Amino acid sequence: MKTNPKDTISSQNTVELLSQLGDAVRLRMLRVLEQHELSVGELVKVLQIPQSSGSRHLRVLSDGGWVFKRSVGPASYYRVVIDDLPAEHRTLWVTIRNQLGNDSTLAEDDRRLSSVLAERMSDSEAYFGRVAGAWDDIRGQLFGNGFTEHALLGFVNPEWVIADLGCGTGNATELLSPWVREVVAIDRSPEMLAAARSRLLEHGGSEDRVRFVEGDLSQLPLADGSVDAAACVLVLHHIADPLEALKEARRVLHADNGGGLLLAVDMCKHERMEYKHEMGHLHLGFDDAQREQLFREAGFSSVRTHKLRPEVEASGPSLFAAVAHI
Repeated sequence: MKTNPKDTISSQNTVELLSQLGDAVRLRMLRVLEQHELSVGELVKVLQIPQSSGSRHLRVLSDGGWVFKRSVGPASYYRVVIDDLPAEHRTLWVTIRNQLGNDSTLAEDDRRLSSVLAERMSDSEAYFGRVAGAWDDIRGQLFGNGFTEHALLGFVNPEWVIADLGCGTGNATELLSPWVREVVAIDRSPEMLAAARSRLLEHGGSEDRVRFVEGDLSQLPLADGSVDAAACVLVLHHIADPLEALKEARRVLHADNGGGLLLAVDMCKHERMEYKHEMGHLHLGFDDAQREQLFREAGFSSVRTHKLRPEVEASGPSLFAAVAHI
């Protein structure tokens, strides 16, 4: 049986194809573009790379016949159509794709892809909204876009005392203080406490409902059962022993008035080792099993976790919110 020369893959051609795929970013591009058609701008948002870098990698894939381009007016969209790839491309890509697994980087790509697609849908809906009456645009121009989230804090019990554990520069303290009886802002750094106090006053807040306390989260300077709720926002990954900090949070909570709640916001598991060296992170996020185990071992009776929808423009790992009850 004779072999059709067109079906034969030369060693030189194989080396060239492997060279085109010899970059982790280009592999991630192909994986994402096999799922959805994207513009260059959308693609670089998903992969969190500069536009220039994204265009360069996309050009290599396009010139190599890996992606298909579709133009709509001034915009261009790219897609991997597996059935339309040349046979040698298809065989090679399927083999490599099946070896990629589903590590945290690829999982983050998938989450950001969902956000980009949701944003695209939102943009489309906003367009039709403008045609129908432009209410969303008018509301945004008149009142901004963040008032809903701030106003929803009005659901918090106004009699609560809430501890802001590791308050840092006071973002959570500032948001909570108008709505509750008292916020106890705790941080081990005097400089951070000073910054939190300045932030509160500069933004028109009052210290009447805020108590700034210097202290370590592993040994909280609070009495047992002295607060209704606690917040711990982007702090656990900085603590050598998060379990001890969660046990301390459990100790100072009481369940009267519907309280006994701890809200923790932190990073999902990731592989960005540079965070340890550049920002002093002691943990590279927490996966689902770690979160459940930490809260259970700390003495909380129940915990609910939710992965937060990532901001498309954000460059960091995805975040989760966990609400634990004593």
